[in-house]
Amino acid sequence: MAAVVKKYGKVLAASLFALACTSPVISQPAMAFDFFGLFGSSDNPPDPSPKIISYKPEIKGTDDKSLKQSISDTSSIFRLKKEAPPDGEGLARRASADIAALTDTLWGSGYYDGIATVLIDGVDISKGDGAIRQAAARAEYYRNRSAVPVSIVVTPGEQFKLRDVVVKDTKTGRAFPADILPEKVISLKNGDAAPTAGILAAEARIVDRFRSLGHPFAKVVGRQPVVDHPAHAVDMTFVIDPGPKAGLGTISIKGSSSVDPAVIRSFVYTEEGDPYSPQAVSEIKKTVSNISALGSVRVRESKQLDENGNLPIDVEVADRPPNLIGFSTKYSTTDGPGVKAYWANRNLFGGGEVLRIDTDLSFLTLPKSSPKRDELDWARLGGKVSVSFVKPALWGTRNDLLASITGAREATDGYTSRWVNGTVAIKHRFSDKFYAQAGIEVERGQTSDAYGRLDYTLVGTPISVNYDSTDNALDPTKGIKLSASIAPYPTFLGSSSGFVVAKAQGSTYYALDEDARYILAARLGIGSIMGSGLMNIPANRRFYAGGGGSVRGYSYRSLSPKGDNGDPVGGKSLLEGSVEARIKVTDTIGVVPFFDFGTAFADSYPDFGENMQYAAGVGLRYYTAIGPIRADVAFPLNKRQGDKPVVFYLSLGQAF
Repeated sequence: MAAVVKKYGKVLAASLFALACTSPVISQPAMAFDFFGLFGSSDNPPDPSPKIISYKPEIKGTDDKSLKQSISDTSSIFRLKKEAPPDGEGLARRASADIAALTDTLWGSGYYDGIATVLIDGVDISKGDGAIRQAAARAEYYRNRSAVPVSIVVTPGEQFKLRDVVVKDTKTGRAFPADILPEKVISLKNGDAAPTAGILAAEARIVDRFRSLGHPFAKVVGRQPVVDHPAHAVDMTFVIDPGPKAGLGTISIKGSSSVDPAVIRSFVYTEEGDPYSPQAVSEIKKTVSNISALGSVRVRESKQLDENGNLPIDVEVADRPPNLIGFSTKYSTTDGPGVKAYWANRNLFGGGEVLRIDTDLSFLTLPKSSPKRDELDWARLGGKVSVSFVKPALWGTRNDLLASITGAREATDGYTSRWVNGTVAIKHRFSDKFYAQAGIEVERGQTSDAYGRLDYTLVGTPISVNYDSTDNALDPTKGIKLSASIAPYPTFLGSSSGFVVAKAQGSTYYALDEDARYILAARLGIGSIMGSGLMNIPANRRFYAGGGGSVRGYSYRSLSPKGDNGDPVGGKSLLEGSVEARIKVTDTIGVVPFFDFGTAFADSYPDFGENMQYAAGVGLRYYTAIGPIRADVAFPLNKRQGDKPVVFYLSLGQAF
């Protein structure tokens, strides 16, 4: 809006000044003020003046809105109506110059028998120089009186239809077979209207088809329409030169970035000689953009093939500011408020290294029935500070070094914990969608729960694999996510209690329509702890369900086996899932009905004889450039004693 005010502010001020200074000699009807022309006054011609010939154009002869729009877009009479000519001859010459363009517009819309002319105050300017002089004189009559009536009169006739469409190879002169060029690609058939726009769109689809088959220089070398006027039909022949089939050639890193080119190249997962396709080129831009130090990535295709018949690719990159700060907030009526803040440097040593510091504070909300609900009890305060470092592309490979150290205090309904964790790992990127990670983890901590206090040490070797083919991290519309991990903490490495934690989770997203306004999303997670008794496993390492990212409608980490005091003590296995229907009502507003289920179990394997908890609800989404803002209302379906009947969540991003 600021840009609009800036653009039109001077015009508005000048207009008001002129209005104030005009002497009201002639009484005129009152006119309503139309702010910036939002209510149609922008279509009005300039006011009559001694210095110009104001005119008001209109289109006659057709009710076809699309044809009218094409005519007004083409006609200089319409396009220049705000720039009134100084005299009648200028108006007549402007109208005369429109005749050929108007005929082309009729033909381009499929009206090959169409006729168009322009009348200035009833004078047909297509009748020659005498008509132009007469029209100019008639226009002068209106000077300083009123707008000259100008009519574009069209007689479109019958719209021609396509009768035969053929796509030929320029080398052989023969039509391409259906397996190379299916009819759905051409998308033109007998009986379709024959406007130029549809024919040009078909050409673009044909070229895109050959490019997707590995022909980077495919082009249309001829368009041969044959118009049959008596039959009102058009036979169309396209002549296509597919050009040579090519592979991807040398990929060169260029630009002003300070990031090591070897690091950038490691995020390109195609190799020289791989088949060329526009999608492969697009993937290069997408994967290189994952380097957080880069602000812009532009991929250019060479204009010619190299000596091996491959197409060289240039990747032009530029840096973004290295330092980054941010914060986010969330709130749940069961889990309480939370706030996160972070600082990061995205190119610490010039190799795309990321140093990041995260802080996270939360405050546990007690049930309404609790007499201490309104007290400020610091024991209910939780927090976490984490420092992480990522060194991508060790020695130019697809191996990344990850290191982190984290200190935290957790406060939940079932336990409190304090711990410090350090992890060093190597992540290998097989592709932009699939990676594996292995490392060493050390943790020292203390937990307190229904079983009492436990001081512990964990030393383990966690291993994980991840696959992600979704199209958007915060708001996926298609693809799947899969992750699996196993983390053994054996006593011979120094752990105070030996056990193994295994987890797996998957989610999938399916759009029901081409514009992805209706999406089905589903998630399933499982987990198991083996090798030790429940009391010897730190409370913060046991499994729990419940909360905004788990089973909505229940308090955070409240779904698990209970201790003697009724508090959740955690389980040795987990099963949870969700199903959502994400429906966009407008481009910015969406509704999401959902169903969640899950709980933790006492044994290492789920026991479906135990109570599974269920919840349903509906969410509101406000879609922004950085992701959807999520507001969910959840209802526990098999509410336990102490559970709230309704729970509200507010955060950024989809639930999963």
